[in-house]
Amino acid sequence: MLKVLVEPGQKVSKGDKLLIMVSMKMENTIEAFEDGTVEEIYVADKQFVEADTLLVKLV
Repeated sequence: MLKVLVEPGQKVSKGDKLLIMVSMKMENTIEAFEDGTVEEIYVADKQFVEADTLLVKLV
């Protein structure tokens, strides 16, 4: 399960929360690794994702 916390065009700073993923009943927060703008989101809320899936594009 997945919850998207940002929108395309949104400015984010390093450490801002982008997504929450749930795996084996544990929540994992995906954070921005650098400052930027969300250009595209490749996943949707409650979507199942596999390893190596592209989630968000920052520019």
